[in-house]
Amino acid sequence: MSTHATQVTHGIKISVETKFHTEHSNAGNRHFQFVYIVTIENKSHYAVQLVSRHWNIFDSSNEQSKIDGDGVVGERPTLEPGEIFEYESACCLATDIGKMSGSYLMERKIDKARFLVTIPEFELIVPQRLN
Repeated sequence: MSTHATQVTHGIKISVETKFHTEHSNAGNRHFQFVYIVTIENKSHYAVQLVSRHWNIFDSSNEQSKIDGDGVVGERPTLEPGEIFEYESACCLATDIGKMSGSYLMERKIDKARFLVTIPEFELIVPQRLN
């Protein structure tokens, strides 16, 4: 079971798919690992580069984490109009339900203008919780 979320900001389409990783989780140790696959599609008329990321991570015990960093998965991809960049990452929670959201700082290559692109909120839920 996976969840999906999509949003377009300033012509940049962000889609997220999540999956629970049973084999890397241990409920007894309060360790729940989720994988998320992000697809970034440049639907604008300009080449853009992903500069940095900001994540808000929440679990069901009201724990909140904020993560900021350069690029994504060690890269600062540049996307020409129509191009797509996809990457996979993971998040560990201490509870079996949570959510993430955030933003990417992008730079338009033609004039170096920087703008934020919203990463839509998506849920992290152990599939058994949905029964």
